[in-house]
Amino acid sequence: MVLRIMIAALVVLFAPLSAQAQYPDRQITMVVCFPAGGGTDIAARIINTPLGDALGKPVIIENRGGAGGNIATTAVARLPADGYTLLVCSSAFVVNPSLYANATYDPLKDFVPLMVIGASPNVFVVPAQSPIKSMKEFLQKAKEVDGKMNWTSSGVGTTPQLTGELIKIRTGIKMQHVPYAGAGPATTAALAGQVDLYTANIGSVQALIDAGKLRAVAVTSKQRWPGLPDVPTLEEAGVKDIESDTFQGIYVRAGTPQPIIDRLAKELTAILNKPDVKEKYDKIGLPVVAEGPDAFRKRVEREVPMYKAIIDQAELKVQ
Repeated sequence: MVLRIMIAALVVLFAPLSAQAQYPDRQITMVVCFPAGGGTDIAARIINTPLGDALGKPVIIENRGGAGGNIATTAVARLPADGYTLLVCSSAFVVNPSLYANATYDPLKDFVPLMVIGASPNVFVVPAQSPIKSMKEFLQKAKEVDGKMNWTSSGVGTTPQLTGELIKIRTGIKMQHVPYAGAGPATTAALAGQVDLYTANIGSVQALIDAGKLRAVAVTSKQRWPGLPDVPTLEEAGVKDIESDTFQGIYVRAGTPQPIIDRLAKELTAILNKPDVKEKYDKIGLPVVAEGPDAFRKRVEREVPMYKAIIDQAELKVQ
């Protein structure tokens, strides 16, 4: 009798370890927090098949767009912490808890940041027909007309828009944000000369800059961007303490067993460092970063309060 009880106890004790050792034993789902066809979706689809090959089980994509990424993120936060559901989201993951009044997840309590796929800085551009040739000229003009200049971005709460808000905070200039529902309409407005300034992710406008249809006046990276070597950084343009990018990252639920986290991080790192995968990401303007759990967690811990401060100072809130 005692022996049977001991055996039963050992079965219960080692069952979770056995499940971890067999991971994965079924299909894995990557939940993408935006609709199909966007940058986050494309980033996920470059690696889901190679990840499935490495793990020996299919990794499928499920798009759950809506509420700026909140719908997918909240849904995954309620699922089991077993490593069978991965969340793929942009920088919206670190912005939304401060931007949305009804955000229902905690970036660090509910999730383990698993891997930064890639990141690219934002860029300030003006219409090709604009007389403004540099960021210094734009800032000077904005001060002269005191609030009559405007700018647009890919949407309220995006890192491009928040970078523009930070420009206002750092320099004291006044300019009116013209909201558009996405990068497409905002880009069209900039091309038509309907706005004075456009803040965008570099990958979305690089081709238009190269073609001379938009003029880049500053990048938000620490150093000059290799694809735009003649365009100064904001620091060079005289605007201090601004550095921002848009990243794409992968997360698992908090509480996921460490061996599973380690396995996923190992396979993702190997995949992201393959030359053909790097080439695919370069083509969509998202250079591979491949930051693992420790570095990624530090990024989240740094950026959540950074964007909260901008949102609070700019008095931005989405109900």
